Amino acid sequence: MRARITPQEAWMQMVSGNQRFIAGSQEHPHQDAARRDLIAGGQSPDVALFGCSDSRLAAEIIFDRGLGDLFVIRNIGHVVAESIVASLEFAVTELGVALVLVLAHDSCGAVKAAVNLCTDNPDEMPRAVVRTLQPIVPSVQWVWHRYNSETPYVAEDEIDADEAGRHHLRQTVQDILRASAILRDSVAAGKLGIVGCQYSLTDGHIKPIISVGPLETGEAVS
Repeated sequence: MRARITPQEAWMQMVSGNQRFIAGSQEHPHQDAARRDLIAGGQSPDVALFGCSDSRLAAEIIFDRGLGDLFVIRNIGHVVAESIVASLEFAVTELGVALVLVLAHDSCGAVKAAVNLCTDNPDEMPRAVVRTLQPIVPSVQWVWHRYNSETPYVAEDEIDADEAGRHHLRQTVQDILRASAILRDSVAAGKLGIVGCQYSLTDGHIKPIISVGPLETGEAVS
């Protein structure tokens, strides 16, 4: 299915919604009974949002969107898996989304848990959690060895976990593109944009960290 708007237009809608949320001037669009009835027969979102499952990242709230506006996929630490790729491909090919927004955040519990896994005495965690967190570990190690060469073991009080989270966000976008020819081709054709953003839990701002495709997002953060 062809996208109904451009990636740039979809991005600007998300930026405008986030600005309204920050200012406390939300419009709360598409949240009434009329909208519910209108979309009961089908959906046509313009944005697919893949984010961390953290309870403080309620996508429709922080972007001031409503029913049918966002196709939302979430797991701990926004870790790419086959089900995630399949969901994004469905959003692009069947629903016509123009933008994939990957949403990370500061003080991420999944990143902190991955940091702990890299210490010399990691905590006990469920095996499924440990397996899920493995794609975050290389970003933790990258940040640690960027500043430390004395030991391979990470000291939790000496690493910037938010920097590791930003590096993991960049890797997530790259992993999505690496895993899907459909998404790569859509970006190359100018039909799809992908933006990785970090959300600030304290002030509510989203900051673009990485973008791919036909859109301008402003300054990225290192």
